[in-house]
Amino acid sequence: MRKNPLTFQLLILRTIDRLLESRFFRFMRTPKNENGVELSRFVYFLLKLRKLGKVAALNSLTPEQSRERWLKELLPLRANFPVAEVRPFRVPTSSGHLEARLYIPEGPEKISALMVYFHGGGFVFGDLETADDSCRLLCQESRMPLLSVAYRLAPENPFPAAVEDAEAAVRWVQQNADLFGVRKESIVVGGNSAGATLAAVTAQVLSMTGAPVLAQCLIYPMIDRTGSYESLQRYDHDFYFNFGEREWFYTHYLQENSGMASDPRVSPIHAPGGVALAPALVVTAGFDILRDEGQAYARYLRQRGGKTNELCMEPLAHGFLNLVSIHSGSRRATREIGRSLHDLAQSELRTRVPRR
Repeated sequence: MRKNPLTFQLLILRTIDRLLESRFFRFMRTPKNENGVELSRFVYFLLKLRKLGKVAALNSLTPEQSRERWLKELLPLRANFPVAEVRPFRVPTSSGHLEARLYIPEGPEKISALMVYFHGGGFVFGDLETADDSCRLLCQESRMPLLSVAYRLAPENPFPAAVEDAEAAVRWVQQNADLFGVRKESIVVGGNSAGATLAAVTAQVLSMTGAPVLAQCLIYPMIDRTGSYESLQRYDHDFYFNFGEREWFYTHYLQENSGMASDPRVSPIHAPGGVALAPALVVTAGFDILRDEGQAYARYLRQRGGKTNELCMEPLAHGFLNLVSIHSGSRRATREIGRSLHDLAQSELRTRVPRR
């Protein structure tokens, strides 16, 4: 189901992507990471375009300006990838209703699980619209319905508002799983960037309170406010997301709670040991300042006894889900995430969830 025709801008960028992927541009050299993998030519092209256009860093903007720019950049490029159905939803919480959007995959081979998904945006921007294309792809490739939930944003609603919203949303879905045609034990939690942090925290809390999720899907998560990782320095410049922008996000998010950087609700890698955590798919990008902390969290999950699968999208940078409409490499990566999540969830359903 596609709502709108592709825009001229989107078609032009897709054409450039195809040209750069072709053999005619094999001579083009891009930066390499420490594993010798070159950055995607199209991502490199976009980065050069931003530099030529002197696009301001996020940490030089106000939150309102960052939101306006995010919408201006992403919404004209929406591809509206096909799914069977998209329904508006509202999730009740103690702080009010959260807007949500339910995606149903096409085809008869759906699995009996549901993913509750939280968008990225550093806790400051992002919404259901900007996450729409990536949610459609993840839903279709994972073969499971996906409920995308919009949470309260900082600085208007600082920590712990977003954490509270995420936990409340997943608990409500567990308690009302019949509305979605699944069991309460069949709920998957996922997200990207800040949304992956919320998913990780929620998965921890629910495991420790006896209501574990089936699995968690964490895509380039912000997982450790306190750590010093090599990738923070190595990819601090010219790869979409830098250290200064990371600090800007945390400043708006934590505000007077800045001393809580090691709180597990901010940095889930600092949660004490105990019960095993939900099986996880942890996804990182080869040119992302958050790569090493994401990989450190995968090790942490294994130490906690959780089954953990890892994917590193080596030629890509932070935020590649935002490029799925125009970049074939980002689409391939997102589809691979969806398929890997399908396999993980299907495996867990077979072993942990009783049949009706």
